[in-house]
Amino acid sequence: MRAQAGMSAAPFPRAVLFDLDGTLVDSAPDMLATVNRMRAARGQGPMALATLRPHVSRGARAMSAVAFPELGGEVPAALVQEFLATYAQELGRHGGPFPGVPGLLQAIEATGRRWGIVTNKPEALARQVLSGLGWDGRCAVLVGGDTLAERKPHPLPLRHAAQALGLAAADCVYVGDDARDIAAARAAGMPALVALWGYRLPDEVPAQWGADALCAAPAAVQAWLGR
Repeated sequence: MRAQAGMSAAPFPRAVLFDLDGTLVDSAPDMLATVNRMRAARGQGPMALATLRPHVSRGARAMSAVAFPELGGEVPAALVQEFLATYAQELGRHGGPFPGVPGLLQAIEATGRRWGIVTNKPEALARQVLSGLGWDGRCAVLVGGDTLAERKPHPLPLRHAAQALGLAAADCVYVGDDARDIAAARAAGMPALVALWGYRLPDEVPAQWGADALCAAPAAVQAWLGR
């Protein structure tokens, strides 16, 4: 607990910030529907969820590169825009919150803490996700990948979110499933937790990212908050 002299103690952290895809929401099924529509339009067969899933946290360009390996990693901007436009039509139709996430958010709210989202997903698409889940009235702050001049792993989005809540970065904690999430939190001076249930490549080692804790499930985040 942290408290200033003469003031009642407030719970630490005072707010919990989350990544979105791979942390709060399992959007991989929506992404799979997106790339398979794009592949079908080109006469190609569907790809497997297991092939795409590890790349979801890396964004539209990375997923397009996996979906179309014949491009050799050189993904044109037009293809990225096609991905985003198609995804906007599939968003929320196949995926949903990870098991345990709704209970975690309720537990955070029950302690009087606020929670918010800092994601590299375009803000308009992130707001569409929140609306579909009924979270838009509960999420205290949302920062998308195009909200500011910088995006994760730059610390600006996390600092901006904390400032919007009227808090210091050190009074928040960030939860994410990607190394960029932890790097951004560290650079912002914010404690960080790894969501091990999210998306990552086989050769990634979360224990080397420098987080404050590795959480195997949302219940582990709740336990960390209740220390």
